[in-house]
Amino acid sequence: MLNTLPINQTDSIYIGTLSALMLFAFFLLLYITLKLFKILEKKWAITYRWELIAIFIAFAITGSTSARISDPILTLIGLAQETTNGWIYWPLRILLIFPVYQVLLLIVGWLFGQFKFFWGFEKKMLSRMGLARFFKD
Repeated sequence: MLNTLPINQTDSIYIGTLSALMLFAFFLLLYITLKLFKILEKKWAITYRWELIAIFIAFAITGSTSARISDPILTLIGLAQETTNGWIYWPLRILLIFPVYQVLLLIVGWLFGQFKFFWGFEKKMLSRMGLARFFKD
């Protein structure tokens, strides 16, 4: 965007304009993030901000870990990526990630002290998928 202006990239005007644009983008994203935090705090009935941060961290760890674990599990079964057709390997890996993710979400949520939230989240998500009969309270 700044390349369209007739300014040399070493000029102080260019650096100042770039810095101002970056600060504006930073504060805009910070404002949006804090608004989303407030919305999610109400929706999920969270009382403290640190709980929301712990929930986000648990989601991040769980997603990364389940994707990481699925490849060694498929290799253990005998379906290595190098020897299996991609049309078979990737759908099986995606199908494997789902149950691994569900179990890991509860474990990581428990480690972060948010088991009650994640158990309710799991029940709600699985009931929307038609699996509510397994979660009779």
